[in-house]
Amino acid sequence: MCGIVGSFVFRNSDFIITEPYIIRMRDTMVHRGPDGAGIWISEDRKVGLGHRRLSIIDLSQAAAQPMCNENGTLWVSFNGEIYNHAEIHSELKTIGGHHWKTDHSDTEVILHAFEQWGINCLHKFRGMFAIALWDAKNRELWLIRDRIGIKPLYYSVHNNRITFASEIKSLLEDPDQKRAVHEESFYHYLSFLTTPSPQTLFDGIKKLSGGTWLKISEDGRIQEQRYWDVWDYTKPLTNISEDKIAGMILSELRTAVKLRKVSDVPVGIFLSGGIDSSTNAALFSEGEERTVKTFTIGYEGEYQTYQNELNYARRMAGEVKAEYHERLLNVDDLMNFLPEMVYLQDEPIADPVCVPVYYVSKLARDNGIIVCQVGEGADELFCGYSGWMTALKLQRLDDLPVPRLFKKIGLSCLRLPGKNMTSYYEWLRRGAEGEPIFWGGAEAFTETQKRRLLSPRLCKKFINFSSWEALKPIRRRFEEKAWEKSHLNWMTYLDLNLRLPELLLMRVDKMTMGVSLEGRVPFLDHKFVELAMSIPEAIKTKNGTLKYILKKAVRGLIPDELIDRKKQGFGVPVYEWFFDRLGEQIRRELSDFCDQTDFLDRVEVMRMINQGNGPQAWYLFNLALWWKEYIV
Repeated sequence: MCGIVGSFVFRNSDFIITEPYIIRMRDTMVHRGPDGAGIWISEDRKVGLGHRRLSIIDLSQAAAQPMCNENGTLWVSFNGEIYNHAEIHSELKTIGGHHWKTDHSDTEVILHAFEQWGINCLHKFRGMFAIALWDAKNRELWLIRDRIGIKPLYYSVHNNRITFASEIKSLLEDPDQKRAVHEESFYHYLSFLTTPSPQTLFDGIKKLSGGTWLKISEDGRIQEQRYWDVWDYTKPLTNISEDKIAGMILSELRTAVKLRKVSDVPVGIFLSGGIDSSTNAALFSEGEERTVKTFTIGYEGEYQTYQNELNYARRMAGEVKAEYHERLLNVDDLMNFLPEMVYLQDEPIADPVCVPVYYVSKLARDNGIIVCQVGEGADELFCGYSGWMTALKLQRLDDLPVPRLFKKIGLSCLRLPGKNMTSYYEWLRRGAEGEPIFWGGAEAFTETQKRRLLSPRLCKKFINFSSWEALKPIRRRFEEKAWEKSHLNWMTYLDLNLRLPELLLMRVDKMTMGVSLEGRVPFLDHKFVELAMSIPEAIKTKNGTLKYILKKAVRGLIPDELIDRKKQGFGVPVYEWFFDRLGEQIRRELSDFCDQTDFLDRVEVMRMINQGNGPQAWYLFNLALWWKEYIV
């Protein structure tokens, strides 16, 4: 796990790449790689690669990056892990013709795999990765993001060159990189708590979508291609018994966890006491001679909106005889972390769970752990949210043969002061427009709420615009490819393409790497995802039970008490803290933001704060802090 950076100057530019230029960008990411730093610049000074190293696989200096093949025709800077690298290494040795300089480096496997199979080598890799590969023979730069989008990769094309990095703050060290807000992304942020790829909140800086590569030629031509879509690899599990499907789930998940145990440094588990993290802990402990270390976060005091799950985490830790560590947070921890949080995020990640993820990562790192397994993905793959069940019911109601005209009449009846601000109005509006009810697992503001929040200038700019525009390409692929065009499959597919890579996994990457810790995600192993998306909706939602088939698969592996308890989720008591010192800072920062920018309507923002809407205030607060840190 590392930080990568680089630049490629196009043919008609006289710009030359220097060591200080690459080093300045590279060393904004020391936290991603405290164990070493490398740099390579081509003889003509048109290509440069930088690397910060967090040593996990093959700790020797021979495995340092940037790394080249034996004749220097390929160079790579790579962030992530290829979990099946030993298997590919063995296959390449059998084929022959490759000269190896490391003992078991997955980075060197990438180089020789590309030599052997070209860009199709990606289909061999099982892992998470952001790869920059320079092909000197063809004068081409390849930028690649893993299938799910677990690892981020940003890029910017300007002044006849392209720059790229694991973090946006690195790109901002280029003196020619402008700092401005991308207003369409700003609009979408208010919907999704993040910015949909390929845009970022920075005008001129993009992020590569999951399962996608870019090929950049020296004349500046850029070819983009999606090399993986889950629908191309699903095998519908129809006419197969539930028991067999449950067995397949557990078997594939066991393989995914086993692969993620591969490491030359200590590995631990984030443990909440829920089904996902408890399953991780149980499978990880199988055949493990060393004591497993688990890490849990809770909160001091009692809250109406959040209850600690420490007793469940302790119960599971005891079940696998783990070494258990926990930490209780309070509002001071949040307040103290805010400046660091904004710096690490790069662009707003308006999920307050960034706070506990950072502190549980720090707890693990302080106890000697370099790699941790996390539970993201299971809820999206197996319908683990109660809100999803509500959305399914609403979508089925919308499917009833009611003429669209009647829906529009119902909509007009709700178009009263205050009524059109509700989610019910927004859902009916979508139905009347022929759009799906579900727009993602986390929505901040409805379209109507955004109209009131935006400044008059932006209201005018986006008068005929909605965030459905960001979802249209995903919906198009779904309609073209999905083997079962069920509502649940749409919900999962949408979150696999937006909320998971650009919000949930981004918060894991930014917060874990902020303390030099690698986070691994077994439930998002691409083979496991392909299996999960092959299961019919009827089995996943049987009896209206959340995670029905996953619960069946793991029953007997973890205690029934953990399987059958009510789901809570990994939360933060933002509502209560809003009425503490947090609320005072939110009011101050948003007041300044409204005074100094032309994005939001000050009266509406202050009304929302005065009404005590802590979660929505937090979303705007993140935005204001980001603007002050990176744009001003």
